Amino acid sequence: MNPLVKATLMKISHKCYHSTTCSHSSLYSMFTVSGNKWNWERKVGIGVSAAVLGAIVVSIGFYICSRQKKKKNLHAVSSSVQSKETSYSSSIEDTEKGCTYFGVHFFTYSELEEATNFFDPARELGDGGFGTVYFGKLHDGRVVAVKRMYENSYRRVEQFVNEVEILTGLHHQNLVSLYGCTSRHSRELLLVYEYIPNGTVADHLHGQRAKPGTLAWHTRMNIAIETASALVYLHASEIIHRDVKTNNILLDNHFSVKVADFGLSRLLPTHATHVSTAPQGTPGYVDPEYNEYYQLTDKSDVYSFGVVLIELISSMPAVDISRRRHEINLSNMAIKKIQSGALHEIVDTTLGFETDFKVRKMISAVAELAFQCLQSSKDVRPSMAEVLDRLEDIRSDGSHRSKHEVLDISEDDAALLKNVPPPPSPDSHLVTISNSTPPNDSQ
Repeated sequence: MNPLVKATLMKISHKCYHSTTCSHSSLYSMFTVSGNKWNWERKVGIGVSAAVLGAIVVSIGFYICSRQKKKKNLHAVSSSVQSKETSYSSSIEDTEKGCTYFGVHFFTYSELEEATNFFDPARELGDGGFGTVYFGKLHDGRVVAVKRMYENSYRRVEQFVNEVEILTGLHHQNLVSLYGCTSRHSRELLLVYEYIPNGTVADHLHGQRAKPGTLAWHTRMNIAIETASALVYLHASEIIHRDVKTNNILLDNHFSVKVADFGLSRLLPTHATHVSTAPQGTPGYVDPEYNEYYQLTDKSDVYSFGVVLIELISSMPAVDISRRRHEINLSNMAIKKIQSGALHEIVDTTLGFETDFKVRKMISAVAELAFQCLQSSKDVRPSMAEVLDRLEDIRSDGSHRSKHEVLDISEDDAALLKNVPPPPSPDSHLVTISNSTPPNDSQ
């Protein structure tokens, strides 16, 4: 309160204390009311000012917070974009590393373009269902075969990656070796293999290299056995080739086999009896049961190999539309000829079937084996391991015996064993095995 007003009020109050009536009461009231009003207005003013100031502070704070939040969001967006760009770049970089992920060498497109003389048509080695193969020579002097995929569609990329992944995990003397590839995002999809100089089995049987006497029967037997050995290895690795045919069996200068083209191959899951998938393969070689029920098994390869055996016997292609209607498909024709006892009608006359008893015996045995492989039901076909064992037995004229062979002894034959010494005890049998040379499991 104002000091002057306060002093006046004190004075009036002092006077009124000694008298009955206070002549200064109105004045006192005036000063009191005026002082209270002035104090209230002052409080209101301070409150309003505080409110305005608070609003300003809140507004400024909100503005600052908004700016900071906006900056934070912008930073987050920027970081996200940068992270995505880094991830994308990393993905591209990983992809551009290409097949190094699978453990094989990465080639640039320009390097292989130069190696094949810009994919010179004169260097074409062959045409397949998925690409053209070219002869090439690398800077280090290696001679290679370069497969150029037809197009970079999703299906082609899938086949490309499938073949790379499968081949890098396989090592067998009768399987073609993969040297490397380009990236999946390269200008074109290219696979680089070891060069096998002597063409395919199909070339020598009924193609450009076919000449009478070029493939003698013992050479054809070796081809059958080496191909079977490669397929046994694949099946032991739980891989189904799915495109076994004479065009995919390459030959070196010594007519040794290299099985190629794994674009359609499938890995059979552990403990699975089959893979449910749409039928794929080459007409004339496709397992009819697989074609009908969409169930791929290792016995599908057995069927295809049966067709290969008939080709080796006859030198005829698997499909030939120039043949009579019921003989267009070689497998159907062979089954009918074998069933009717007319095998000689399809045997290549240059093999000596009519003049060489030993050759005749072997060809007849191989035809019987092929007949078993070509059964429409997979359950009655032999396994590839059984096929290989039988082929080796045929080549050795019976001297080769399966490790798993079981002797079927009749009751009459049992009588002949009465005077035979008993078999050795398990202990002596083990000693015999331990002193023998261990088998070669390299294959």
